[in-house]
Amino acid sequence: MTDLHLILLSVLQGLTEFLPVSSSGHLILFSKLTSFIDQGPEIDVAVHIGSVMAVIIYFWRDVSLMLKGLWQTHFLPNFKISGARLAWLIVIGTIPAVIFGLALKSYGLEHLRNAELIGWTLIGYGILLYIADKYGKTTRTTDNLGIKDAIIIGCAQCLALIPGTSRSGITITASRFLGLQRREAAKFSMLLSVPAIIGAGCLVAFDLLKSGNIENIHNALHGIGYSFIASITAIYIMMSWLKKWSFTPFVIYRLLLGTYLLGKAYNFLS
Repeated sequence: MTDLHLILLSVLQGLTEFLPVSSSGHLILFSKLTSFIDQGPEIDVAVHIGSVMAVIIYFWRDVSLMLKGLWQTHFLPNFKISGARLAWLIVIGTIPAVIFGLALKSYGLEHLRNAELIGWTLIGYGILLYIADKYGKTTRTTDNLGIKDAIIIGCAQCLALIPGTSRSGITITASRFLGLQRREAAKFSMLLSVPAIIGAGCLVAFDLLKSGNIENIHNALHGIGYSFIASITAIYIMMSWLKKWSFTPFVIYRLLLGTYLLGKAYNFLS
């Protein structure tokens, strides 16, 4: 990979990870719509690590509260202390994705990296996000979430393994159907990304170190740095936007991009 390729890829990942537009879909489309080669899933996961670092920095108060709560409860399940409660809801919400991800690891997902599928998922889940955001109540916060809510959102996150779905988009959709306020839905979605991406990152790091490919390791480390800068910028933009407005602009973007991809796939566009 050239430095330009890595920088563009990392910035693209960082800007789209927390916007409900599918970062994985954009990473796959990047090579299909440009002259750059497909970077592969290993680099995709590596640049996600920079996004996780951005979440931890931006929500450092919540992260500190969770760690403090876990320490106070000796890392045992406890839903009476707010910090520990939120931490365990994140853990519970992560379990479905871990089980589903491990089940699919041996099966492989390379056949899903195609523009036609991404087009359909962008449109389908974009419409679902609009319905949830339009008609979902805005009466709840993360303080009102329960175990059942965490399981529902966690199961929704499993769908993000299909490119174009958007991990943040589908978890926000589920959260809005459950009545979470927009900023609260975005916050829980971002915090939920931490263990899932760190887990995937550890697996990729092991594979990279095992392979001994110095160039790939170098690319991964630089990609993390570039992605972090873009991710922290995207989080600020998203959280500021949601103070006053809805997710509709992101839905429109999904519909336009999805329509374009399907037009190309079915030869309606030259």
